[in-house]
Amino acid sequence: MTLIASGGVIIASAALFIVLSVFAGLKDFSLQFSSFVDPDIKLLPSSGKSFEFTEEAVLVLNNIDGIEASSFIIEERVIIKSENKNLLATLKGVDPNYLSVTHVDSMLSRGNWIEEGSNDVVSGWGISNNLSFGVFDYLKPLSLYVPKPGKGQFSSLKGAYNSIYVNNVGLFDINEELNNEFIYADISAAKSLLNYNDNQYSAIELKLTDNSKEAQVKSEIERLYPSKFIMKNREQLNDALYKMLNTENLAIYLIFTLVIIIALFNVIGAIIMMILDKKKSLSTLFNLGVETKSIKSIFFFQGSLMTILSGIVGVLLGLVIVFLQQQFDLVMLTPELPYPVRLKLINVLIVVATLFILGIVASRIASQRINRELISS
Repeated sequence: MTLIASGGVIIASAALFIVLSVFAGLKDFSLQFSSFVDPDIKLLPSSGKSFEFTEEAVLVLNNIDGIEASSFIIEERVIIKSENKNLLATLKGVDPNYLSVTHVDSMLSRGNWIEEGSNDVVSGWGISNNLSFGVFDYLKPLSLYVPKPGKGQFSSLKGAYNSIYVNNVGLFDINEELNNEFIYADISAAKSLLNYNDNQYSAIELKLTDNSKEAQVKSEIERLYPSKFIMKNREQLNDALYKMLNTENLAIYLIFTLVIIIALFNVIGAIIMMILDKKKSLSTLFNLGVETKSIKSIFFFQGSLMTILSGIVGVLLGLVIVFLQQQFDLVMLTPELPYPVRLKLINVLIVVATLFILGIVASRIASQRINRELISS
């Protein structure tokens, strides 16, 4: 009975550690795509859709300690027209420094990145498929439309929109959401479409140095430009994704904790069986003057020790399995992609702490079966 109880705890603790490691790997796998397109810090206007930023202010910003590179962005929802098809997407006008802040060009699956000062665009695969266009198709240019700002009535539908013709020179493939959402253009083309002046932008994206501290950089930006920007880091830019992943991780943890609780019922049963099996010996100890409290503590420590040792063995087993998966790709998601896992110290501590707490509770419950009537009967 004791071996069965220990085996159940070992398997349950190993399963909990493996699942937590798998979710840590899946989280890294899901978030690695955002690192290609999202900056370390993004500065958004605190009011309105755009802001003015002079060349002198640019120099001050770039001299802040901890900022490695900055890129000025114009971002707006536009209508893309290809022959008789229309699609609503987000145009992102970027300057030449953009590739120093992000690495979106590494996700190009076809074509090239846009050239400075051109009317070239790079779109996602989803937009390309929905509008049926490819790359370098100069005989079939795309049209970008955006409503003109202002009030009053328009004399014609054409007068209600600004428009430019662009040529698609590349396709990126990151994930389904981004592939269907973004189209990149040079910042000069975006300014022309939106009638922005030379110093008008929608956002500033920053790349920080490796040894910089995000909080200090944010504090310095706020000091130099008080109440001008809303600052968001990569996690805040992807808050919905982070919340979903964290919620899934919590749900899986609770489910497997329930499995451990069920396994600990075997521990409680094993302790109770030992109490009944040693009833005569316990009666002898009681008659010799040993207090009931002391007898309870014997089985309490025995149950706690059995649970904790079994849990440690289970964690070690989980560590071996996760390590083998990392080294030898034992389980594959696709023929080319191994199931992502990640070893994290926090997961070891979580499993050990969970078993320690639940093991003590289970041992306490089982040891409370001992009373004067049971021993003396």
